[in-house]
Amino acid sequence: MAGLEGVEQPRQRSSMLAARPTPAVEDERALKALELFGNPAEAEVPLPSRPESAGTARRLTQSVVLRQWGLSAQTAEYAVLLVSELVGNAVRHTGARVFGLRMMRRRGWIRIEVRDPSRGLPCLMPVHELDTSGRGLFLVDKLSDRWGVDLLPRGKTTWFEMRVPDRHSS
Repeated sequence: MAGLEGVEQPRQRSSMLAARPTPAVEDERALKALELFGNPAEAEVPLPSRPESAGTARRLTQSVVLRQWGLSAQTAEYAVLLVSELVGNAVRHTGARVFGLRMMRRRGWIRIEVRDPSRGLPCLMPVHELDTSGRGLFLVDKLSDRWGVDLLPRGKTTWFEMRVPDRHSS
């Protein structure tokens, strides 16, 4: 438009709002993921090794941590972020067609595992302020209470654990 060069145009709010799913939509997606893939707190859930599986793993994790286990929103937020990082590593670096997601809870702890068929070990690299990638294991290291890798006869399991309130505390 003539005379309006350099003037910021108002943004359309309706398209921005439509892009953000509501909690009810997220709950529905999480329930659908549980229905389609299974409950990782009951048995390992196989997921296709594709980038979009990170979203599925996040929804499954949030559903189990918040709804099934009744843990805090912050615990769920950290668990979702960390599972996303482990899944991203499995998808990006292993060449696998499928990976497995498993979640366990025992007194005072939760453990989340991502199993893949590669025996290549993940490496915790130093992170610098301007790095645009390579922060995944750094986040896992900082936000979990402990993490590690278990080598298997065919592949590995990368896991993290977080302290949580006991179920039966008074």
